[in-house]
Amino acid sequence: MERLDTFLFRGTATPTRHTRVFGGEVAAQALMAAGRTVPADRLVHSLHAYFLRPGDPAAPLVYQVDPIRDGGSFTTRRTVAVQHGKPIFHLSASFHRPEEGFSHQPAKTDRPEPEELPSDREVLSAADTATREWFATVHGDSPLEIRFAAELPRFAALRGESAPPVQRFWFRTREALPDDPLLHACAVAYASDLLLLSSSVAPHATTLDSGGLQFASLDHTLWLHATPRADDWVFYDQEGLWAGGARALCRGSLTDRSHRLIGSVVQEGLIRPLR
Repeated sequence: MERLDTFLFRGTATPTRHTRVFGGEVAAQALMAAGRTVPADRLVHSLHAYFLRPGDPAAPLVYQVDPIRDGGSFTTRRTVAVQHGKPIFHLSASFHRPEEGFSHQPAKTDRPEPEELPSDREVLSAADTATREWFATVHGDSPLEIRFAAELPRFAALRGESAPPVQRFWFRTREALPDDPLLHACAVAYASDLLLLSSSVAPHATTLDSGGLQFASLDHTLWLHATPRADDWVFYDQEGLWAGGARALCRGSLTDRSHRLIGSVVQEGLIRPLR
């Protein structure tokens, strides 16, 4: 991220085989731009975003930050990502000065530890050519290492079978990150968009890239309940809650190695059958 002015930043997309920028990357950069205009003692606790237009991976992304409010405990920022003179993404983020308060969270869930699981590359080595090409397209240039806790619904769909709308995997950045809470929050924001919408089509024995669907993320919300460490393993439990009217609603929970709930995610997406 290059700072052009007090509230103006420029970023670049990671080269990809996709014809559009990965939504998580735009969200992460927009959050970084917002966070760089906020006092360091205020940590991001929520972001709400809308995907307006597909991003062009060959063009720079300009981020315009609006300093909406600086309060006694909370700071609010709005960031608009612009390409070719048009807004492609809108994010509102809230930052909070840490305070003491009540504390509880859901009970622990059963899950395998990351060391017990094969790497993503080992899993994909046994897959068919089309699946390997799909994974290389959506994840080949990603800075994340992934370990799947169970078979992806995608594999059931390729056998012509439906599956529960659930995906569970561990992730972490491939490289160690500096001790910058905003950077780790941005890395988690990046990962929060990974594969989430695909959970919604599992009961229908299909995949997003089957050629029979038009799909896109519409809006995305992330709440951070604790300061994450993205270069240590984070467990992402995803579920496609609902689908109807050419839309789907997915949710996710993010927990660290100690089972601490560090984040909650909700996303609505377009899944329009093509006729």
